[in-house]
Amino acid sequence: MFFAKQTPTTSELVSVSLKTLLDLARPAAGLSLKHSAIRAGQSGGYVSRFKGRGMEFEEARGYQPGDDIRSIDWRVTARTGETHTKVFREERERPVFISLDSRPAMHFATRGVFKSVLAAKLAGLVAWAAQHHGDRIGGQIFTGDVCRELKPQNGKHAVLRFLNTICDQDDSGAEQTTITLEHVLARLMHHARPGSLVYIISDFRGINDQVEAHLAKLSRHCDVVLIFVYDPLESHLPEKGRYRFTAREGAYGASRSGTGAATGNKRDVVIDTSDRQRLLQYQQHFTQRLQQLEQIAKKMGLALIQCSTTDDPIQRLR
Repeated sequence: MFFAKQTPTTSELVSVSLKTLLDLARPAAGLSLKHSAIRAGQSGGYVSRFKGRGMEFEEARGYQPGDDIRSIDWRVTARTGETHTKVFREERERPVFISLDSRPAMHFATRGVFKSVLAAKLAGLVAWAAQHHGDRIGGQIFTGDVCRELKPQNGKHAVLRFLNTICDQDDSGAEQTTITLEHVLARLMHHARPGSLVYIISDFRGINDQVEAHLAKLSRHCDVVLIFVYDPLESHLPEKGRYRFTAREGAYGASRSGTGAATGNKRDVVIDTSDRQRLLQYQQHFTQRLQQLEQIAKKMGLALIQCSTTDDPIQRLR
């Protein structure tokens, strides 16, 4: 199936509108953001451990009898010559940081919706659920050329800011650089503060040892949930047929050879599924990526959710 006609129905399959993301507020109210480490390949129920002291520094005041000596602020004490103690307040909301992959390879589908559309809906649901729970919402949205970060903030306006950024991905003024998963995670470690709940929604193309190292560092101070988005054709090609994959203006589509070809600037790759060796290599590439992700999640105790372009994102998050 090649998405070429921009009819009202088809447009929602290849791009996500702000209205669609706004309409997710109600169904997101019933979602929990408590997650567990991976249990199985298709596991979606999870429980989270909150990392960090759960307390946030509020002020330094003069020492009073009964204060815990472990809370003495030695810097202020040395500067003023009088003993001061740190006062903390309970941190009632936590930062929820959502990293969303919108690179060219995400603009692809043979069934259901584009991976980029599914990923955006998953991000929207998580953002609304976090807002319903009183958490702070921040994010990272990366395309093929640009990586944008939004500092976690409270309230509905933080969700709207995040959703607007998802829908407004104008890279016309961006430098011509290639954003890799390794580069994205390196930036993520600087923006996701300790104690955050971090969602990474991606097809995880480009996963390597350096990506694994970044995830290991991130997981030491944050709870990390990996949401693996994929198209059914990526996991298993039909037994017979020739298929043309077309890249056009940064988006990818697929069609049965001889039908639905795109016009304009494009790059085609034809896969003949009767070529058993090439088919096996294609499937092994996908399987290896998934297995590596599963191994990383198991080793580091991360939650892993798999979501196909034909799945209901609300049900998968439940």
